[in-house]
Amino acid sequence: MSSILTNNSAMVALQTMKGINASLNKTQADISTGKSVATAKDNAAVWAISKVMESDVEGFKGISDSLSVGNATLTVARNASESVTKLLTEMKGKIVAAQAENVDRGKIQTDIVALRDQINSVVGAAQFNGLNLVDGSQGTVNVLSSLDRSQTGVVSSNIAVTAQNLSTSAGADLTAGGGTLTGTTNVGTPPVASVVNGTPVTLDGFAFQGGAGALASNDANADPADLTELVAGDQIELSIGSVTGRYVVQQGDTADSLVSGLKNSLTANGLSETDFTLTLAAGEIEVANNTNQAAAISVSATRGTGGLAGLNSINVETQPAQALQDIEGMLQTSIDAAASFGSAQKRIEIQSEFVGKLTDSLKTGIGAMVDTDMEEASARLQALQVQQQLATQALSIANQQPQGLLSLFR
Repeated sequence: MSSILTNNSAMVALQTMKGINASLNKTQADISTGKSVATAKDNAAVWAISKVMESDVEGFKGISDSLSVGNATLTVARNASESVTKLLTEMKGKIVAAQAENVDRGKIQTDIVALRDQINSVVGAAQFNGLNLVDGSQGTVNVLSSLDRSQTGVVSSNIAVTAQNLSTSAGADLTAGGGTLTGTTNVGTPPVASVVNGTPVTLDGFAFQGGAGALASNDANADPADLTELVAGDQIELSIGSVTGRYVVQQGDTADSLVSGLKNSLTANGLSETDFTLTLAAGEIEVANNTNQAAAISVSATRGTGGLAGLNSINVETQPAQALQDIEGMLQTSIDAAASFGSAQKRIEIQSEFVGKLTDSLKTGIGAMVDTDMEEASARLQALQVQQQLATQALSIANQQPQGLLSLFR
């Protein structure tokens, strides 16, 4: 049945043309924007996922900047540590030379002081953007390294960098824990007590933070403000007469380790084993005076905030053997610091490379979801343009059909 009121053919052709035009508009938008999912109405789920990933990409750009700053800061700290190690090595050579008897130790001491001042200069200048990792002003520094996304949310993770202390500043005096002088030893004829201000001559009473062994100074259980117990890095001095022995507490040390280190230092500095007998037992060191003259004995302990604080007391004119012993420990301290910074810097470089690759992967994933396949869009555009032309012709033909009815009324 034909009707001049209802043209079914025209309606079909019109709906077909609308669909083709809609597809054509979408294809042209895909080509012009480069995105097949440009807005939430295009594909809500894919659009939402892509926006979350795009926010992560922006976050990783910030992380990349943080890693770059951290790497630069560690480069400065590592170079400073290596320079200090070089200067200490040069200083050690001079101290070794001072062990000979026929040298001018005064001139050697002058050179040592100059090298010490240069070390202070290097340590003080080793800062990047105001952050100095070698002067003792920092503890643990966190470098932002990643964003970890899970079902519970986003959590940032860090690379912890342990700062080192290569300063020559002396530490605070410990009020207890560094050993006390107890007991009385009377030897010789007539007996003479080796005392100072009535203090006995058996050294014991060492106390350690966190238990029986010395904790590392950066251990979570160590409290730098607690001056009543020992941690690694603290320095103990025992003076007998004119000779002083020094020992720097190492991680894991016990009372036996301390008294043994003090005895070795005293004998290395020239304490006469004939005049004084040193007996070690159960974490105690007993000093027996075998002479007829009183000898003052004292003990002190300091929180060694400066890993190179011993440089201030090095004197090859009066204690060349002690100087050699001290420089060995400080040289190891600077070597350990440089190695620590080197390890942390290598880790940051690896993380930085990973973040770069991860960012590229995220961008590729986002593109696969929302970017337009231009080859496919080009072919689709050509097909839709042909379909549009055919739909126009079909609509034109459908609109002409009612004209044919006029021939029936002639």
